[in-house]
Amino acid sequence: MTASAPVTARAPAKVNVHLAVGPLRPDGFHELRTVYLAVSLFDTVTVGPGDGLSLSVTGEGADVVPADRRNLVWRAAELLAGSAGVPADAEMTIAKSIPAAAGLAGGSADAAAALVALDALWGTRASREDLAGLAAQLGSDVPFSLLGGVALGSGRGEQLSPVLARTPSHWVLGIAGEGLSTPAVYAELDRLRAAGRVPDGTDLPPAEPVIAALRSGLPQELAGALGNDLQAPALTLRPELRRALAAATEAGAAGVLVSGSGPTVAALVADEQSAVRLTAALAGAGVFRTVRAVQGPVPGARLVG
Repeated sequence: MTASAPVTARAPAKVNVHLAVGPLRPDGFHELRTVYLAVSLFDTVTVGPGDGLSLSVTGEGADVVPADRRNLVWRAAELLAGSAGVPADAEMTIAKSIPAAAGLAGGSADAAAALVALDALWGTRASREDLAGLAAQLGSDVPFSLLGGVALGSGRGEQLSPVLARTPSHWVLGIAGEGLSTPAVYAELDRLRAAGRVPDGTDLPPAEPVIAALRSGLPQELAGALGNDLQAPALTLRPELRRALAAATEAGAAGVLVSGSGPTVAALVADEQSAVRLTAALAGAGVFRTVRAVQGPVPGARLVG
């Protein structure tokens, strides 16, 4: 049965604490070996009864996020409705706290939250496995946004194996400048590889050192295992990111890396108090437009309220 009152779900941002990118595949994607970490920065999606589909966006980056069929939330609604055989009728609102085009999977989080909220609104009673299958059709990061926690991703990132990490890790996220296009960063990686400026990605480094560090809960061990093959192309496209990485290191971060395709810099710290201090230091450094203290792992897309 369709719910008569609005339904809200939220989903978290992610940091790739390990991102190894293989060569370009025949299907146009790159083979990935990545370790996802869901962190405590959330977007929410509220859905209610409607005549057809409508979408509005508020909050962080609302002026650059499309509110039509180009948005993954809209596509998630059409996909779920088609799969369940129900009318695609809903008024949908995204309240964004995750910056757009920041390498934090904000759009994927929105899509995952939409699947959970619309399933409740429309009474489709989809299993988590059903929703995960739909999520994989929407984008490489959407299945993890649905799952949350920590997971090893393979394929194009959509094939997930959950990883147990009992001890939380603390991070400061610094968003440096305007958003970076993920396809543009991957294209730059391919260009750098063709020019012989970075390894060709044939031999993907193992993820086990990062997984072991997450399980140990030791920040210095995790700091030494961080890695991201997209960092080099992101730095080529956005040279000022070097200053941002240096600023985080100089301010006391245990380890730093570009998150996903950037331009977010993820700075690992020892504990919550260190995160507070680093947030204050980076907010005054003049190299980031937004600075947020977060921790992870946190659960994936869930109903709220």
